[in-house]
Amino acid sequence: MDLRALIRLVPDFPRPGILFRDMTPLLQDPAGFRAAIEQLAAGTTGMGSLDYVVGIESRGFILGAALAQHLGLGFVPVRKPGKLPPPVLSQTYSLEYGQDQLQLHAHALRPGERVLIVDDVIATGGTAAATAQLVAQSGAEVGGFAFLIELAFLSGCKALPPGIPAHVVMVEEGN
Repeated sequence: MDLRALIRLVPDFPRPGILFRDMTPLLQDPAGFRAAIEQLAAGTTGMGSLDYVVGIESRGFILGAALAQHLGLGFVPVRKPGKLPPPVLSQTYSLEYGQDQLQLHAHALRPGERVLIVDDVIATGGTAAATAQLVAQSGAEVGGFAFLIELAFLSGCKALPPGIPAHVVMVEEGN
């Protein structure tokens, strides 16, 4: 199935010069959504034993929860500040202009557990790398990353911790 045909390209959203990848049509198509989850799951075979899927707000929740169900794993959300009740672990990371922060329930993961970090798109890699740092703060280990789309021209996979496998379903070479 051609999953690219189910990704709507929206120019100049959320700001001028950005070509937004809208996965709503993919989610609306039962066969396409199933194929996307199956393709994400196929990339986890070399990642060893996993305990949880960690999904990054917000579209990582959709893919991550479905993938966790498919793999028979639990799901743990990583959220923007102020969305989770305390106690939380926090990780600040740099953006092109400024900083942002992600949070994880302090007791969601335990030392020795292994997780798969999932998001819809990897662009610069900052969000995924910050999520990996949150997982490390908890004492758990990142077993791998999975992304529906990689914006290769932004080199985001290079920002991920070395030695941890990353699976990408679709690679976009240009803006």
